[in-house]
Amino acid sequence: MKKNALLLLLLLIFSCDKEQHDLTVKVNIKDLKKGNVYLKKVNDSTLITVDSLIISGNSEFELHSALESPEMFYLYLDKNDNVERKVSFFADNGITEINTSLKNFEIDCKIVGSEQQKILEEYQKVQSRFNGQNLDLIKENYDAQIEGDTVKSLALKEQNNNLIKRKYLYTVNFAMNHKDSEVSPYLALTQIYDANVKWLDTINNSLTPKVKASKYGKELQRFIDDIKNENTAK
Repeated sequence: MKKNALLLLLLLIFSCDKEQHDLTVKVNIKDLKKGNVYLKKVNDSTLITVDSLIISGNSEFELHSALESPEMFYLYLDKNDNVERKVSFFADNGITEINTSLKNFEIDCKIVGSEQQKILEEYQKVQSRFNGQNLDLIKENYDAQIEGDTVKSLALKEQNNNLIKRKYLYTVNFAMNHKDSEVSPYLALTQIYDANVKWLDTINNSLTPKVKASKYGKELQRFIDDIKNENTAK
């Protein structure tokens, strides 16, 4: 009986000594020998560092942060060579794993973690296609202007405007279809913040109570309230 009590006491002491974290980010950067890494997030419109490490020989490491609700984080690698290396990810409580390489920091990046990250990647895949089409139209319009083809240039501008509308509508529909995810208000705030307030309101009204109470849910409500107050004052 005494042995069991002593064992329990030792386990309690050990668990108390081991610091608990809301978020643990396990990172592996292939071929990294030296550098500084920073875990950052946006707080009151300012990008702040929540954890950092000096890397010397070990390409595998952990970073940690407190976390009240799911939100975006940013992993920066600084090798003092004037090259910005950054990856973003949507984190929730628990462990997020990031595997990448020094040579292709952004391209090789693979992130395994929250359900919100999976949803965000689903959205980003479609957005990359919209962005590709947009770049094609910009190039075609540039060529038309060089050639002095005004009719073609105007037609391409109209196509681009329609593409932007489709992109906005897709974002609204995606957000509403994921009303139970914190990704929904985040997309409203970052991708279509300049859309008609009725669309932002539509997304906001569709959110579940849990998402409304999250960081981005509260920010979206404040953002909409500010727009409405400005419109009323005019």
